[in-house]
Amino acid sequence: MFLDRDGVICYDVHYMRSPDQFVLMPGVAEGIRRLNGAGFLVVVATNQSGIRRGYFTEEDLARIHERMMEELGRRGARLDAIYYCPCLPEEDCECRKPRPGMLLRAAEELGIDLGRSYIVGDKELDVEAGRAAGCTTILVGNDPGIDADYVVEDFQWAVEAVFSDASRKGILGPGGKVIT
Repeated sequence: MFLDRDGVICYDVHYMRSPDQFVLMPGVAEGIRRLNGAGFLVVVATNQSGIRRGYFTEEDLARIHERMMEELGRRGARLDAIYYCPCLPEEDCECRKPRPGMLLRAAEELGIDLGRSYIVGDKELDVEAGRAAGCTTILVGNDPGIDADYVVEDFQWAVEAVFSDASRKGILGPGGKVIT
């Protein structure tokens, strides 16, 4: 289960610079907790060009991610890994979404089967990265110009789509757990 950060897990505050700006979106912790309980690995893949732009440092980003992990942990949810790309769009980097580099790296490092994976994002570049990696794509929002496998209004509906799709594809067993 791949998740974008800004606009999916937390509110998008254009170049988040401080942990104080991190605000978890409603229903996210509960949804991640449900995914954890079913045996999904939950991995964040986020573009963070603000580092290269000089808006914040990698240490600032680490503090923001610590806050995210704490907020989720207090609600019984956990992330298995966080991947980020600090590059600017014009750098033509393999890891910056819409390219699938972060997802491919996570798959290699964590033993993830991308064909049995999902990505939830709020932008076309998330959907493109997921599609390029072979994942089922879920768009949170209602942009009619984006062709995702599923389009839902919020994270809770994204989780419902995952469970429905995973059951239909045989990724989840009768007990609602991921079959490995």
